[in-house]
Amino acid sequence: MATIREKGYSHWDGKLGERRFPWWPITRTGIQLAFRKKRFKFVFAGSFVPAVVFLVGLYISERLEDFKSFLQGSDRLLNINPNYFKTYFTNDSLLFLIVLVLGFAAAGLIADDLKHNSLQLYFSRPLRKKDYLLGKMSVIFFFVLILTAVPGLLLLLFKLIFAGSFKFFLDYPWLPLSILCYSALLTVFFAFYVLFLSSLSKNTRYVTILVFMIYIFSDILFGILEGIFHKPGVALFSIKANLQQAGAFIFGQKLPFAVPAVWSFLILAGICVLSAAVLNRKIRSVEVIK
Repeated sequence: MATIREKGYSHWDGKLGERRFPWWPITRTGIQLAFRKKRFKFVFAGSFVPAVVFLVGLYISERLEDFKSFLQGSDRLLNINPNYFKTYFTNDSLLFLIVLVLGFAAAGLIADDLKHNSLQLYFSRPLRKKDYLLGKMSVIFFFVLILTAVPGLLLLLFKLIFAGSFKFFLDYPWLPLSILCYSALLTVFFAFYVLFLSSLSKNTRYVTILVFMIYIFSDILFGILEGIFHKPGVALFSIKANLQQAGAFIFGQKLPFAVPAVWSFLILAGICVLSAAVLNRKIRSVEVIK
């Protein structure tokens, strides 16, 4: 009688291939999934309205004589200087549109993985926790930078084109750096803010509501406290106010609230540190057996 041999587990002696950017497939998939969502394309396209409005303002500012009959004394609003760019970056509409886009595109970045127990699948591959987080954050980086740094630099470029000279750049050579620095601040803050909220629940809709409500409620709380105490320091309770304070400081303009800008930077940094601590606890990697 032939001997029956049971084939057991045979150890694999191969070598795991390592990618230079192991986080890129996560980022690419996150961006693709965002654009597959209903109505997101319309929301994303609409988020460029502030940039178009400010671009029109740049064009009119270089041809005031042609539009003098329409402006009727409001031409002082088209005084193009660093404050004009600060106003673009810190206006209520743009900040809310960023939150709106991220609410649609990024609320489920971690929530969906928790819902479907996908973390084990991620970390069963040669993927580290920092690669996973970087892949998710890069989705937010993409959307925030394309709404801030890209339009900001294009506005500066078109200002030079419309003026037909480099005088504006020579007057404010530090302006491109301010644009990049504030865009980076918004990018990092919203990356931690959204991923932190996304890691709190398995329900993407609930996370989307949190992304909006915390941002809006912080501003409502500021308004209530200001009406009671009449102190400028209560502005520190508002996420929007802190972002506006930081923006005014980076662009070298007058602060909108009579509070040292350093406090706004500390609060924004504190939110990021708290978010990082929570994310570190929530996302537990599975050791890859090599």
